[in-house]
Amino acid sequence: MPTPERLAEQFEQHRAHLRAVAYRMLGSASEAEDAVQESWIRLGRTDVDDVANLRGWLTTVVARVCLDMLRTRTSRREDPLDTHVPDPVITRADDDPESSAVLADAVGLALLVVLEKLEPAERLAFVLHDVFGMNFGEIAPLVDRSVVATRQLASRAVDAFLAAVQDGDFEALVAVLDPAIVLRADGGTIKGMSRLVHGAQAVMAQAAMFSKLGLSNQVVLVNGNMGVVSRLPDGRVLSVIGFTIAGGKVVEMDILADPDRLSLLDLSAIER
Repeated sequence: MPTPERLAEQFEQHRAHLRAVAYRMLGSASEAEDAVQESWIRLGRTDVDDVANLRGWLTTVVARVCLDMLRTRTSRREDPLDTHVPDPVITRADDDPESSAVLADAVGLALLVVLEKLEPAERLAFVLHDVFGMNFGEIAPLVDRSVVATRQLASRAVDAFLAAVQDGDFEALVAVLDPAIVLRADGGTIKGMSRLVHGAQAVMAQAAMFSKLGLSNQVVLVNGNMGVVSRLPDGRVLSVIGFTIAGGKVVEMDILADPDRLSLLDLSAIER
């Protein structure tokens, strides 16, 4: 049997992969860490001398831990408005997506929202088979664009969105929004902040409200897709927005404005 030191070394080699599996299963960075830690505990209790593929064994263990967590989860995600936004992972927008391992298999907020509608067992099957069977680099050719070109298309749409909001040019804003756009805002315990909005005109009205706050906006990558971190004049983060772009238009916006969850985000990757 491997020594405790050797076992810990082997586990650390697979930690990033296990965290990625758990995050995509749970949509929560903190819960994903809990699942990975539980997997480590289970590894320490198990004789793995005969395990030929430790990565595969650990993937199965963390998936089962996540399955248990999903089945026992009782939270506000059952809100009939369906305004819960999964935890975002935020990175610099000028990172090179061709060489970034983080972005190579990144899954956007929109997909995580879809996953939350699946039953736990269905979600497990989807994450392990479809998500980890196809990374962003493999998806890009399916839409006849390179990874970089796909990012650039999304970036232009987000830049146009921000410019229209800042200038108060709401005719231009509507032009960059898909007519059937869906905006999902999770404000946590802040009264009136959580909302589910459908349609370009309704989303434009929401943008008009926030255009008067004097926000500064930093374009970033949110779970591998184009996004924005919005800050108040005093530097506090007001929201993190994840955009889903199709055909050069914004088709979905997922806004995290829950102060408690925002305070837990790791923003070190986007600090200048």
